[in-house]
Amino acid sequence: MLRAILESLRPRQWIKNGFLFAALVFDRKLTQPRAVLVTLAGFAVFCLLSGAVYLVNDLSDRERDRRHPHKRHRPIASGRLPIPVAVVLAVALPVGLIPLAFWLRPGFGWVAAGYYGLMLLYTFVLKHIPLLDVFALAAGFLLRVEAGVALIEVQRFSPWLYMVTLFVALFLGLGKRRAELELLAGDARNHRKVLEGYTLPYLDQLINIAATATLMAYSLYTFSAPNLPRNHAMMFTIPVVMYGLFRYLYLIHVRGYGGAPEEAVLRDRPLQWTVLLWGVLILLIFYLF
Repeated sequence: MLRAILESLRPRQWIKNGFLFAALVFDRKLTQPRAVLVTLAGFAVFCLLSGAVYLVNDLSDRERDRRHPHKRHRPIASGRLPIPVAVVLAVALPVGLIPLAFWLRPGFGWVAAGYYGLMLLYTFVLKHIPLLDVFALAAGFLLRVEAGVALIEVQRFSPWLYMVTLFVALFLGLGKRRAELELLAGDARNHRKVLEGYTLPYLDQLINIAATATLMAYSLYTFSAPNLPRNHAMMFTIPVVMYGLFRYLYLIHVRGYGGAPEEAVLRDRPLQWTVLLWGVLILLIFYLF
């Protein structure tokens, strides 16, 4: 039972909540223990809150999941997690977590409540509407970044990072839709209604636009943000980001990992090294130069 509950909370997906740390890192507060601790607490809140959203999603989709080649193994769809237990957890988690979020910081509480409300709206309405589904997911990433901003006293966080977050999230969301459409082929609409509004060529065009926008926004950030070193050292990270985008496109088109972005990060060693290199460069540039 405990294993089924943990699996339903999808800890592999919690990697997405790492966006909460953007404000901490890019506002140069990584060396402040209080800011680190409160951000870690906020990260834990978002992990459990997103887990509650996944419970609601799996409860509402359990019949469709049972016909899916992979999702039928989920605890609720397979029957390993009883529905009454899942319902109790899906209600108890947000009831306990949102007041905790307000206790940490009132602004963070509002962002957490907004995130939970948006994800519920996505689960029951927006995920069935083409384009709005991926924009809703992208908004969830923006709210994660804003949650990190609300947790600490931000002084130099660049608005360009919001744009980069938006475009990256759209890139990942469109890649996920492409992988689902390719995996399910002619039976796609029976598993996810929104896939009726997409075709592979159309998604490929949107993915290319999102990738280009991501690279352009990030490049503009590296030499126009006000809190960066004046020697423009951040521009040296542009090739790393470019390779990361190219590698993920390879994973989408060749390896078929696009359906689960977190799987790509956890399984693909070149992408892991790319993320690690980018992180090391960011720390060196922001904290040593």
